[in-house]
Amino acid sequence: MDFTVFVILNKIFGVWYILATILGALSGGLIAFALNRNWVFKAKGSVKNQLLKYASVWATSIVLNTVGIYLMVEYIKLDPVMGKVFTSAMVGIFFNFLMNKYFIFRK
Repeated sequence: MDFTVFVILNKIFGVWYILATILGALSGGLIAFALNRNWVFKAKGSVKNQLLKYASVWATSIVLNTVGIYLMVEYIKLDPVMGKVFTSAMVGIFFNFLMNKYFIFRK
């Protein structure tokens, strides 16, 4: 959802890539929580506690993605979509997955 919203906003509607990044992350966050909790990690326990932890990780992820895509576009001169792909992969693997597995939905 995140990437789809980003591409639609940025490439079709011409929304600035930073704003498209933030809006994409916001749109994908709730869907990601439900999928991670119920399908990926099959988590039990308090939804409220997990959602509070998730919100803090999600906010940090939005900042990391926004800064990462900014650096990719402004300094490395990548197209915003390629910057988004690279940044999302790095943040997803090295931050989001690990935080979800070991902090939010740990067994």
